[in-house]
Amino acid sequence: MHRGRSLDVVVSAAIVHAPWPSVVQPERYAVFSLVAETIDAFSEPDLEMPEVYDLLTGVIAAIATSAAPSSLVPRFSLRLLDLLGLAPPLDRCVACGTAMGGEAIWLDAQAGGFIDERCRARWRDLPQLDAADLENLRRLASAKGSKAAAVAATPAASKAIEELVAHHLGRRPKATAHLAGLGA
Repeated sequence: MHRGRSLDVVVSAAIVHAPWPSVVQPERYAVFSLVAETIDAFSEPDLEMPEVYDLLTGVIAAIATSAAPSSLVPRFSLRLLDLLGLAPPLDRCVACGTAMGGEAIWLDAQAGGFIDERCRARWRDLPQLDAADLENLRRLASAKGSKAAAVAATPAASKAIEELVAHHLGRRPKATAHLAGLGA
């Protein structure tokens, strides 16, 4: 920095760590595009939370080093929904509030989460998740560094998270189609 008359002037800068060379590979780029589009779609002028920035920098670093970068999207999406206060409760039915245990559950994206067998009888045809999928969702939602945390999602859990994001956005992110086109 150099002190100017009214503003300081940056005279030099150095890159400490740049993940960009590996991010330009097709699958990594598609995942990064999905992450950036999702954050941008949820962003509002007052959404300047340091936690979102930390999540973004963490997922960029993970995308750059992961052998399967598309597997990172469900955990990222669930953590972003949690930071925004939109994550579904994973311990109770969103319709009646009954605790959910080891039984099957159904995704009701319009209600903002998962419902149990009793409430499902009143609703239309909904995607079903089993007990293993629910446990996987709970592990995906675990805090960073937690021993119980999971990185990869089951196919049903991944689809459920994708549906929740699409519901909250009011549309599917465009990068989702690009990522699917790569077969990732």
